Amino acid sequence: MSEESKSWNPAIKELGDKIVALSLLQAKELADYLEEVHGIKAAAGGAVMMAAAPAAAAAVDEGPSTKTVVITEIDASKKINIIKVVREITGLGLKEAKDLVEKTPGTVKENIELAEAEALKKKLEAEGAKVELK
Repeated sequence: MSEESKSWNPAIKELGDKIVALSLLQAKELADYLEEVHGIKAAAGGAVMMAAAPAAAAAVDEGPSTKTVVITEIDASKKINIIKVVREITGLGLKEAKDLVEKTPGTVKENIELAEAEALKKKLEAEGAKVELK
C-alpha cells in the first residue's frame, strides 16, 4: 500500500519518519533501549519482536540448539585415554569404544545440547582427540 493511498495517523507517520532518519549508531542505541527497558528485541531482519516470544528470538539468533560430537582425529600415543573418555561419555564396552576411536571420524554422541557438546569436546581434546561439533 503506498503512502498516498492510506490515511496515516499523524503521530505514527511522524514516529516512522523519525526512525527512518536515524543514523546507524542511533538505531543501535534505540534497539538497546527498547530491549533493556521494554523487553522488545529487534529480529535479524530488522522487524521488532515482542518479549513474549523469547524462545523464537533465541532460535533466530543462535541456530540449532543441538549438536553431534564427532572425533575426527586422534593422537595415537594417547589412544587409551581417549578410549576411556569415550567409554565414560557413551557407556560403550571396551571393544565398541576402541572401534569408535580407531575408525575416525566417529560419532560419539548425537543431538545433545550445545553446552554439553562443548564440554565433551573439551574433555576429548584434553586427552588428545580432535573433535568437531556438527
